[in-house]
Amino acid sequence: MPFNSVFSWLIGKRMARLNDCRDNPFALQYSVFNFLISEGKSTEFGLRNQFNSIISYSDFSKHVPLQDYGTLKDLIDRSIEGEESLLWPGKTNWFAKSSGTTADRVKILPVTSNSLFNNHYVGGKDLLAQYYANLPNRELFNAKHLIVGGSGETRTKENGVFVGDLSAIIVNNLPWWTEWRRAPKKEIALQSDWEKKLNDMAKATIYENICILAGVPSWTLLLLKRVLEISGKKTISEVWPNLELYIHGGMNFGPYQQQFDALIGNSKMNYVESYNSSEGYFGLQDQLNSKDLLLLTNSEVFYEFIPINEFDGINSKTVVPLEEVKTDVDYALVISTSAGLWRYIIGDTIRFSSIKPFRFRVTGRTSHSINGFGEKMIVDHTEKAISEACSKTNAAIMEYTVAPYFNLQNSNGGHEWVIEFSKEPADYEGFKIALDEALKKFNSDYDVKRFQNMNIDFPKFHFVEQGTFHRWLKSKNKLGGQHKVPRLMNNREILEQILLKND
Repeated sequence: MPFNSVFSWLIGKRMARLNDCRDNPFALQYSVFNFLISEGKSTEFGLRNQFNSIISYSDFSKHVPLQDYGTLKDLIDRSIEGEESLLWPGKTNWFAKSSGTTADRVKILPVTSNSLFNNHYVGGKDLLAQYYANLPNRELFNAKHLIVGGSGETRTKENGVFVGDLSAIIVNNLPWWTEWRRAPKKEIALQSDWEKKLNDMAKATIYENICILAGVPSWTLLLLKRVLEISGKKTISEVWPNLELYIHGGMNFGPYQQQFDALIGNSKMNYVESYNSSEGYFGLQDQLNSKDLLLLTNSEVFYEFIPINEFDGINSKTVVPLEEVKTDVDYALVISTSAGLWRYIIGDTIRFSSIKPFRFRVTGRTSHSINGFGEKMIVDHTEKAISEACSKTNAAIMEYTVAPYFNLQNSNGGHEWVIEFSKEPADYEGFKIALDEALKKFNSDYDVKRFQNMNIDFPKFHFVEQGTFHRWLKSKNKLGGQHKVPRLMNNREILEQILLKND
């Protein structure tokens, strides 16, 4: 079709940006740095932190302390009430409610015109450009894109400020040519009742020509299963024969891919990962044969990194810019953005696999880890172990969480797992053993401490009925496409809450 040819040509012109990210990351980062400092000088935060005297990264790191949500909350709250030029010049019209996986408190983060149009939207267009470059002759323009976005209360205040999920902000401000290609209709996509929305989305899209699917894996699976129930078809390919691309992010896809393959039923299906959060769009998968993400260095985000073994929140002493990072080291990500988040510790950890160009993987959360016995377990370890155990026992999971238990009589303890399967293992005992062995393989500290149960006992397991985690999320008012279950916690509060929902 002529439209597809024109779209392919236009989107292909964006490859110069991505090639620049690969070839000139340092120059791009310092161009972004200078832009952010120049724009931030007139803000209350900039005046407070002497932006007028900042001419180098060294000045920036000296004058501007590390920030988290608590330290910026007062300025964010005042911005929500309509005060201008507190964190970014002018009025901030949109605020995104984060998923808040680690606590009951939901963070409300600023989204400016700059960050929406020059970061979030740019990242999405860059991903499509790379996809077309990797797989030429696509015909995606005339078909529909189905985005499984978040659900939750949205409100527009009297001062015109909008507060809601990032997906609602994105959908409400899409250009006409993108809105024309999106499904379902806006009235359904922005519903706050997730369970009703799931059903309405399935009904509204079973007769659409869907070619691209995007969303968090766990919630997208629920939608696909509902589509099959309503349509009466055996595979999604029978419902949407032109579906060819699933864009995922928000959690490791490894434990879910087998389920997607079975539900979709198309051996030519393409899976592409992106790193897009309420705070910004930071990376995308630029290679078909690797899940590593290309760091987007020219999208109005300046990056810094804290080695995780030296991480102490906003009191961390060691913070390095991009040119000082090393491969195979876990870093807490620090960002300064055109949304007005300055030296903000986002809470994610990443590990670079390459520095020429800068490619990385998200390895977990600074707050999602277990170190009850010196094992330094992170989400990357458990995700890999879950995938391996499922593969060996022909199982598939929906959700899981882990916390330590302590056995004071024996002066040790271990890890306690709550797991919800979408496909039960052929051998439950075999699954337990396979998971424990895989954890030893992926975490040498765990391996040493598991030797003869010296410091860590064999794990405890609770295999809960389907819907248990769903009920827990609902009790926390966290149903919907942006909310995720905490995987690893050093305390047992969330694990015990979830077990109470297994009735």
